Amino acid sequence: MTSTMPDLAGLTSEYSAHNYAPLPVVVATADGVWVTDVAGRRYLDMLAGYSALNFGHRHPRLVGAAARQLERVTLVSRAFDHDQFGPFCAELAELCGMDMVLPMNTGAEAVETAIKVARKWGYVSRGVPRDEALIVVFDGNFHGRTTTIVSFSSDPDARADFGPYTPGFVSVPYGDLTALSAVFAEYGHRIVAVLVEPIQGEAGVVVPPPDFLPGLRTLCTSAGALLIADEIQSGLGRVGATFACNLEGVVPDAYLLGKALGGGIVPVSAMVSSRSVLGVLRPGQHGSTFGGNPLACAVAREVIAMLRTGEYQQRSAVLGASMHERLAGLPSSVVSSVTGRGLWAGVTFASLSGRAVCERLAALGVLAKETHGSTIRLAPPLVISEEELTWALDRFEEAALTA
Repeated sequence: MTSTMPDLAGLTSEYSAHNYAPLPVVVATADGVWVTDVAGRRYLDMLAGYSALNFGHRHPRLVGAAARQLERVTLVSRAFDHDQFGPFCAELAELCGMDMVLPMNTGAEAVETAIKVARKWGYVSRGVPRDEALIVVFDGNFHGRTTTIVSFSSDPDARADFGPYTPGFVSVPYGDLTALSAVFAEYGHRIVAVLVEPIQGEAGVVVPPPDFLPGLRTLCTSAGALLIADEIQSGLGRVGATFACNLEGVVPDAYLLGKALGGGIVPVSAMVSSRSVLGVLRPGQHGSTFGGNPLACAVAREVIAMLRTGEYQQRSAVLGASMHERLAGLPSSVVSSVTGRGLWAGVTFASLSGRAVCERLAALGVLAKETHGSTIRLAPPLVISEEELTWALDRFEEAALTA
C-alpha cells in the first residue's frame, strides 16, 4: 500500500464519506506539541484535537498508564465491575466536587446522557407533567451531532436536512440574561435544565459577559432547574482553571466532560453530578458497552492525577496571558477581534478567509483550524513551552500579515 501524501489523501477522498474537509496534511507520527507528516515535515499542533490533546501527543504518563492496562484487561462491559472503575468514579467526582459519575465515551454521549437524566429528574423529582419537560439552550451552541442535539443547533450546516427534529428545547441568545428571564417567566415549571457552554467553542471561542454565568446560576436556583455545564472543550485545564465555571465562581449542578479526559488516547466522557440527580437512574435505563471500560478508566485516572497538581492549569493561565497579549497586538485592519481564556483563543479576521490563513499556517509549519468562515481557533497543548509558543505565534503573525 502506498504511503505518499497524495495517494493517501486520494484514498481518503475516494473511500471516506466527505463529512470533513481536512487541510492537506497527512500525519504519520506525533510527540508532545509536534506532529510529523508522511513526508517527514514537522508541524506545531495549535489545535490539540479540539482540546482532546490538552496534555500533548503521547504524553509518557498517559501512554504508560495505557500500556500497563493493555497488559491486564481492556473491556468487560458494565455487566461486571473491574478494579479501575470505582477508583475512576471516585477520583473524578472529587475533582469536580460532585457525588457521582456516569461514564460514557464521546462528548455527544455525555450530552445525550444529561438530556435524559434532566428530563427524568424533572418528572420524578420536580413533578413536571410527563412529556412536557423543556431544556433551555443557547444560540451558537455546539454540543455534538446526534439527531437530538442538532435539533437545537442554530448552525445550518449541522442541522439542515436532518429533520424531523426532537422537541423539548428552547433556544435564547447566548449571554442574554434578559431573554433567559423571559423564557423562565413564560415556561416556568416546565424548565428542567439550562444546558450551557461556559465558553462557546465551535462558535469561535465566545466568552459571555462576566455576569452571565452567575446570573444563570441565580435563575436556575430560583426556578429549581438544573444548571448543566458542557465543559467538554473548556474543562480540564484549557482555560487556566480546571473548569471554565471556576473563573466565574459558579458551581453547576452537573459537569459534562470528554475530550481531554481520555488523554488523546481513548474516548472517555462523563456526566458528573449530585446523588439526587444521577440517582434517578435505575439499571437498564441508560448504558454503554464501552463506557467506563478498564482501559479508558486507567488513562482517565492518570489525567485526573495530573490535573490534581495544578501545574497544567497554571501553565495555561500564564502562557495564555502571553498568547492573548501577543494576538491583541495584531493590527485591527487585519484582526477584528480576539476572544478566549487561557490557552484558547478565537481570532476573527477582518477580511481574510480563515481557511486560507490555516492553509498558509500549514505551509509555515503550524496546524490550526478555522470555524465559521473568518475565525480561527488556537488551542495548543498545555505542555507547550514558552519558546514553542513564541515560535508558533511568530508564524501566525507571518501568515496573518502576508496571507
